[in-house]
Amino acid sequence: MTIVVTGATGNVGRPLVTQLAAAGVPVRAVTRTPSASQFPDGVQAADSVLDALPGASAVFLNSRALGPQLSDVVESARRHRVRKLVALSAINADDDFSRQPSRVRGDRNKEVEQLCVDSGLEWVSLRPTVFATNFVGMWSAQIRAGDVVGGPYAAASSAPIVEADIAAVAAHALSTDELVGQKIPLTGPQALTNTELVDVIGTVLGRPLRYVEAPPDVVRQRFIAIGLGGDFADAYTAMLADSVDNPALVTGEVEKITGRPATTFAQWVSAHRQLFAK
Repeated sequence: MTIVVTGATGNVGRPLVTQLAAAGVPVRAVTRTPSASQFPDGVQAADSVLDALPGASAVFLNSRALGPQLSDVVESARRHRVRKLVALSAINADDDFSRQPSRVRGDRNKEVEQLCVDSGLEWVSLRPTVFATNFVGMWSAQIRAGDVVGGPYAAASSAPIVEADIAAVAAHALSTDELVGQKIPLTGPQALTNTELVDVIGTVLGRPLRYVEAPPDVVRQRFIAIGLGGDFADAYTAMLADSVDNPALVTGEVEKITGRPATTFAQWVSAHRQLFAK
């Protein structure tokens, strides 16, 4: 069994490579900078996914990492008789694209899932909710600068998932046949409003942080200032608006599949407090 991991230096790809290698699974880690990537011993680094496919039994597909190569990679996997494809999709893959901020950053969650389903190969689609690390990019600068986080919809909720938990489910999907043919919604263990998420960070840091709703134009300019862009801001705000009156879905799939509880947001913040600390 040889597994190809695309996006191998990303937030999900890197812990996935590490977990597979620790289990003794042969891994080909695809990254644009293989010489600069420090993978565990025994992991074969590759800068071309097409070159990594011959002889592989399964492939982890990260649509953002693959970009315009996505459909060619799936077709090449079929030609090389790869047995299984595991797609990194998203919990909101079926939503209107205007409410999918990750598309602005290059994710093609709907497309990667559909390509796998239509491939004729065995497939699994992982549909995680918002990543815990997203709050670093969106909030850390504000938290380092002061005690107030400004943003849209204080009552909007999410159930952030830690990327290592996504990787653990992906490792199971790649190395066993238990999840074949499933679209699996993955979440953290608790739905929290934006106000509650900021409270969690404040508790961990020992600081009295507050979440304050900001006008849409201010939110948009802030996202532009941190490099995420106006289109991202518009889609993110639209996505949050849907969750104000509908608490975020919480599933138990991480524990069901891995045999251990999903990591809480508080646990993740505690392990990465330096990302928010002054």
